[in-house]
Amino acid sequence: MEDNTLNTKAEFEVATFAGGCFWCMVKPFHKYEGVVEVVSGYTGGDIPNPTYEQVCSETTGHYEAVQVTFDSKVISYPEILEIFWQSIDPTDAGGQFGDRGSSYQTAIFYHSETQKEQAEKSREEINKNGPFELPVVTPILPAKPFYRAEEYHQDYYRKNPNHYGRYFVGSGRSGFLERHWSKR
Repeated sequence: MEDNTLNTKAEFEVATFAGGCFWCMVKPFHKYEGVVEVVSGYTGGDIPNPTYEQVCSETTGHYEAVQVTFDSKVISYPEILEIFWQSIDPTDAGGQFGDRGSSYQTAIFYHSETQKEQAEKSREEINKNGPFELPVVTPILPAKPFYRAEEYHQDYYRKNPNHYGRYFVGSGRSGFLERHWSKR
C-alpha cells in the first residue's frame, strides 16, 4: 500500500535583527508569505530576562530586536536580509532615526555559519551598490539568548495603529526609507 500523505512538516529557520525601535521592525516582515512569526524582544547583552526599562537605561548591553521565524522553503534567508536592510539606516552607528543609544543600534545576529556568510555577502552588496554614500556600519554578530519583550510591545503596529503611524513618520524612518529604497 502506497502512502500518499504529504509531508507537512515545514523547515523553519530563525533570523534575529536589531533595527532600532522594534515596533517598526515587525510590520515589514509580516507581509511576506513564509514568515511564520515575528517577535519583539531583547538580545546581545548579558542580563537575563531584561525589562524594557532596563534595556532603555543603556546598562544591559541589549539591543531592541526582532526574531523572525520563517519557512525557508517559501522565503530564503537572503530575502529576509533584504527586508531587514530596506527597513533601516545601516549607516547610522548611533541608533535609528529619532531613537539614539546603543539599544537602538542595528545588528544582524546570525544563528549559523551559513547565515553569517549570507549576511556578510549582503552587507558587501549594500556597501558596493548603495543606495548609500556612507559605509554600512551594521555589525554581524553571533546570536545570543533572545528574550521576548513585554506583551504590550508585541505586534504594536496592529494594537496601536494610530500611535504607530505617527511614530513611524515622526521619527523620520518613513521619509528615509522612501528616499533611499523606493526605487529599488
